[in-house]
Amino acid sequence: MLDAVVVGAGPNGLTAAVELARRGFSVAVFEARDTVGGGARTEELTLPGFRHDPCSAAHPLGINSPAFKAMPLERYGLEWLHAPLPMAHPFLDGTAAVLSRSVAETAASLGPRDAGTYRRLVAPFTSRWDTLARDFMSLPLTALPRDPVTLARFGLVGLPPSTWLMRRFRDDRAKALFAGLVAHVIAPLDGLATGAVGLVFALAAHAGGWPVARGGSQSIADALTAYLKDLGGLVHTDYEVKRLDDLPPARAYVFDTSPAALARIAGLGRAYERYRYGAGVFKIDYALDGPVPWTAEEPRRAGTVQVGAGIQEIGTALRAASREGRAPDPPFLITVQPSLADPSRAPAGKQVFWAYGHVPNGWDGDLTDAVERQLERFAPGFRDRVLARATAGPPELAARNPNYVGGDIACGAASGLQLLLRPKLSLFPYNTPHPAIFICSSATPPGPGVHGMSGHNAAKAVWRRLRQRAA
Repeated sequence: MLDAVVVGAGPNGLTAAVELARRGFSVAVFEARDTVGGGARTEELTLPGFRHDPCSAAHPLGINSPAFKAMPLERYGLEWLHAPLPMAHPFLDGTAAVLSRSVAETAASLGPRDAGTYRRLVAPFTSRWDTLARDFMSLPLTALPRDPVTLARFGLVGLPPSTWLMRRFRDDRAKALFAGLVAHVIAPLDGLATGAVGLVFALAAHAGGWPVARGGSQSIADALTAYLKDLGGLVHTDYEVKRLDDLPPARAYVFDTSPAALARIAGLGRAYERYRYGAGVFKIDYALDGPVPWTAEEPRRAGTVQVGAGIQEIGTALRAASREGRAPDPPFLITVQPSLADPSRAPAGKQVFWAYGHVPNGWDGDLTDAVERQLERFAPGFRDRVLARATAGPPELAARNPNYVGGDIACGAASGLQLLLRPKLSLFPYNTPHPAIFICSSATPPGPGVHGMSGHNAAKAVWRRLRQRAA
């Protein structure tokens, strides 16, 4: 009998397996797809030689992850590569705000009226980021805070809606940049704790940047898998689990799946019926005949580019997709330019480019024209650079990765109390009604992103359970 079986080989499932194997437990992972990775895969989606990330591409939380930092993943091929700028946010007047490794450079790009405000906002946390990240991403009840004072101060700033925090800024440049940061978790700007979301992304950039993984996001999953195998763990791909009886006997079962899939496979009935799924995304992967022709200079150096004319346009787009059930036009876009940091992702002189806009959950329309019209506003001539495109709306995303229910790449709405208390109101969110079954996906704290911390935290709950039974 195995000590633990993990269902799903995404970053969280693999991290949970590694944490258990490191502590001497026997572990096997079962993945339905023919490759590991979940939201961290890399494929040739358009033309030969163009390597795209079907989902996550830039990794501010990955390079800052306490779980990943504690593993020797660089020995297994993981290398973080940085563009000159982590992120830029262009405006229609041809200028741009930036999120730089330098607080001073970031503040200066926001304009003289908001530069000091930004510096004062991040100053209490930048020097304590490593401890704050560990405390913030380990909640709840998986580890005692190392710096409870800083964590409490962060909570006072971040728990209110981001619209409250943005009242500190006077001009639209700063508000738009911060609103774009919040939108990375596809949450309306007036939601609970959305201020913390924007602040975490900003602090992560100052601390570690927003890098890509050399060769693509698949490198993260491959490194975790190689490390797991060296620890004695087993990984089975092309193995779809439809019910618990499909798995070998084990003392614990850990699911890197959506709560809906967990309940169906494990026979937990209506345990997660109140769990809500959020807006979906419409994603386009491009093969380009050269760099994106941004009007502003800063986006030409940025690994990630937020595309939205101002806070009003961004807020309108988020409300349309999340609350009004319609596809926004113009959409707010998050785009990534991996080739700036990793030229190996495309043939010489060419580039890969990645963009998505928010749409209602389950939406089956085509946002391609709206996406490209929005890009043309900030990068005239963009369409002339397109060699090929691969589009994926909510149905296609859900077919590729069942965790993306209705195209929700956050594996659950990151709004209201569910942003903090997921998948249900509980002090032990990784536990389920069955004492031997656990959940470790992005539906658990600290939520979406390629950081492995949901798997790390769930593994703690599992090994405590296993040791209790052994005693």
